[in-house]
Amino acid sequence: MMTAQPVVRAGSADLSPPPFNLPRRAALFLDLDGTLAPIMPRPDDVGPDARRARVLARLRRRFDDRVAVVSGRSLPDLDHILGGGVRAIGAVHGLVRRAVDGTITEIKPHAGLEDARRILGELADCERGLLFEDKTLSVALHYRNAPACAEAVVEAAERLSQATGLVLQLGDMVAELRTPGADKGSAVAAFLDETPFVDATPIFVGDDLTDEDGFAAARRLGGFGVLAGKPRPTEADFHLDGPEAVLGWLERLTETAEVLA
Repeated sequence: MMTAQPVVRAGSADLSPPPFNLPRRAALFLDLDGTLAPIMPRPDDVGPDARRARVLARLRRRFDDRVAVVSGRSLPDLDHILGGGVRAIGAVHGLVRRAVDGTITEIKPHAGLEDARRILGELADCERGLLFEDKTLSVALHYRNAPACAEAVVEAAERLSQATGLVLQLGDMVAELRTPGADKGSAVAAFLDETPFVDATPIFVGDDLTDEDGFAAARRLGGFGVLAGKPRPTEADFHLDGPEAVLGWLERLTETAEVLA
């Protein structure tokens, strides 16, 4: 079975909020659900938001376009939710990546997705509350509205991972099977090799287990991670309570001129 299992540090309940005095060439890598937007019962319930769009526009000016959204969602979905306001995007956990200049790189869908798509779709049809999501390079089954099905969903996803070679990515009340390849950490590293991110200090903000690769990459490359939401063991160095706190911190970043040398 191919399962994404980032290494995490023990203990995070005592992490402090992130600073406002960021390195001079900081770059922000931001998750969406649970970070820039609250977790909703259905992915489609998250839509464009005026405050979020305003904050992201100001951040892009403040950091000279060194702002990227790195999310498990598809690229078209992210463009819709963000109103096209972010150029650099790592979609489907980094399997699809759009650079600031608009260049898109992505890998071919894994052959095993056909079986996973059919089986997970049938499960969703049979159990009210389960929600099937198709992202082309991955398929996911959400059980937020059917928590009693958690064990059955994960077990089915594990069997499919073993049978197909797809990567099993467990998230917040979701089991996702995705094409092997990039993750959020490798997406961060790839962005840092491109203009305008070259030589920048990466700061990754996210909430889910899928964001741990991003936290680890940010630290390895000289920056840090910020965990949003409930404290838990994590690779992040700082903590914010959730999307409202994240947006508040980001707003402060657009207002302050404080930077580290």
